[in-house]
Amino acid sequence: MKYAAPTSVEEAQSLLAGDADAKVFAGATDLVPQMRAGRPEPSIAIDLKKIDRLMALGDNGGSWTIGAATPTSSLTGNGAFSGDLPGLSYAAGLIGSDQIQNRSSLGGNLCNASPAADSVPAMVVNDARAVIAGADGTRTIPVADVVTGPGSTCLGDGEFLVEIEVDKPTANTSDAYLRMIPRTEMDIAVVGAAARVTLDDSGNCTAATIALGAVAPTVVRVPDAETALVGGPISDESLAAVAAAASAACNPIDDKRGTIAYRRQVAGVLAKRAVLQAAERVQNGGAA
Repeated sequence: MKYAAPTSVEEAQSLLAGDADAKVFAGATDLVPQMRAGRPEPSIAIDLKKIDRLMALGDNGGSWTIGAATPTSSLTGNGAFSGDLPGLSYAAGLIGSDQIQNRSSLGGNLCNASPAADSVPAMVVNDARAVIAGADGTRTIPVADVVTGPGSTCLGDGEFLVEIEVDKPTANTSDAYLRMIPRTEMDIAVVGAAARVTLDDSGNCTAATIALGAVAPTVVRVPDAETALVGGPISDESLAAVAAAASAACNPIDDKRGTIAYRRQVAGVLAKRAVLQAAERVQNGGAA
């Protein structure tokens, strides 16, 4: 296996061109364990962390641009980013240990395509966009469309993720992410739930987005739960409808970490709590 560390998007593209066995990586926090577990080595491992664009965190006024290889510690340590997107920042901070977060990235968490990835539901509720480079230039698609199944993405041969774009929330809008894990930290989500809500001055919900992780092959949006919230205050009745819709939207598996029935129950509970946390942040002016 060869190793390369290009310093530009164009150089990375040239290394990928014509070599179906080449592989890019952002932090190698997934790649190295996978190879140790027996997956075939790539013909060339292309390290993206020497490309300035992929390591940048940009405040564009109305949006944030997150380089695909930007360490998650750069996100959680940025007060402005965490203030705008507290749920996404929290989700980013759940990826591995403190040491791992100096290598891990939102781009790697997305493209590893694990159904249990913590940051992906939080990106989905915030309508994040993925900028993908390929031989024909770049294309931008919703983050929600990148992962097509466990370990599978829509990226074609020679394509790689360059950056993620996220608009800043509108007034009276905030997000939240919660997960259930067997241990207190450094574990894989049995269920994850993200929510973003907008409230008017009277406390009525005018917009809502809810997404679940680890309950299906890809992140699941819950439109019935969103509809239940919009048009009135966040009440016990609407929250019960959110929980029921979230449980019904699941398509989980039985494994040693949780049964189908357990995951469905937990999904409803977490979706309800995530909505409440997001709403509290709106009412507290963005404070956690």
